[in-house]
Amino acid sequence: MKIYTYKQPAAIESTESVAILNEAGEVSSTVQRVYSNGLKKAFDRTMDYRYFVRFDVNDVVGKPLFTCKKVSRRGRVHFQGKDCVTGKEYMIAYEGWQIMIPDLIITDGSQKIKLNKEMEDWSVFSLEDQPIARWQAIFHETHFDITLHIEGSSPIQHEAFFIAIGQAVLFVGA
Repeated sequence: MKIYTYKQPAAIESTESVAILNEAGEVSSTVQRVYSNGLKKAFDRTMDYRYFVRFDVNDVVGKPLFTCKKVSRRGRVHFQGKDCVTGKEYMIAYEGWQIMIPDLIITDGSQKIKLNKEMEDWSVFSLEDQPIARWQAIFHETHFDITLHIEGSSPIQHEAFFIAIGQAVLFVGA
């Protein structure tokens, strides 16, 4: 199992780059809330910082690894994820949106990963009903302590995938 940790500022509007640490305490990547332009950032400020944002995970030299952004079209909300290394794109959408806290389905068109979103406990990523990763954010007054566990059996072993999706879904939501 791989374990990653980081401290995310509690201020939702924060755009600072945050270091992600591996088990050895070394920086393995960074995550950052990004706006493509100043106009989108200004609009987002008026809408509680939840609409025009993108989360980018980069390697230690700044090379993009994975991005995740919220998309609203025709009254439907979903997220788009992109693996910047392989070019593979993912759609992240709510399944069972009628219930209070629905699950999310992450698909590249061939495989379906389910994210069971929990606000106070571990959010679990599963493939064929088998857990492949867990993501948890514990709130403190100024920041969140975030932990990611990736199972050895997971077909996706890079933290960028899980962190970008976790940041977008749990900090932006629908």
